[in-house]
Amino acid sequence: MKLVERKIYLASKSPRRRELLRQIGVDFELMLLRSDGPRGPDVTEEVLPDEPAETYVRRVANEKADVAFDLCRRRHLKPRPVLTADTTVAIDGTILGKPAGKDEAEAMLRQLSGRTHQVLTTVAVRTHDFSDSFTQVSQVRFATLKPADITAYCATTEPYDKAGGYGIQGLAAMFIEHIDGSHSGIMGLPLFETADLLRRAGMRLP
Repeated sequence: MKLVERKIYLASKSPRRRELLRQIGVDFELMLLRSDGPRGPDVTEEVLPDEPAETYVRRVANEKADVAFDLCRRRHLKPRPVLTADTTVAIDGTILGKPAGKDEAEAMLRQLSGRTHQVLTTVAVRTHDFSDSFTQVSQVRFATLKPADITAYCATTEPYDKAGGYGIQGLAAMFIEHIDGSHSGIMGLPLFETADLLRRAGMRLP
């Protein structure tokens, strides 16, 4: 069946991904996967022992896509592409997830200060006859941060729902000296590659 609409199911809680999809004219219906509760999460985001960052982010995004697409089928929802994504930050082979609190956020920023790290985002799309994903990797260099800058930033709400403890679209933009990669990918959804993936899945984009 050839798709003629622009609407997808977005299985992501990230407000930044919603903003980025709207930027390229993609309408969506949210499909939130279970992250806790008595039965546990639909997809665990725990890092496996010795798991490289690229393997981790690819695994999590594709597992989310499989679970979300299966949920669509079980609920007999209107056929539409299902899009999921996962973003992680890595430095020296160590994955930096979302900080649990102020101390962890400050420790992450001290680790990133004055150095280059990687931001990896995998986007996965599923339809009844299409299944594919890609991983985009950006290199990000932080300036050397003063302790007062780290303390002040971690006193805001910004670090606590973001991998690596910072968001490029917010105050932390002033920490970044250089980017080699995708600005939107660092935000959580590389738009050039995402648009290409959706077109290959049969979507009509502007």
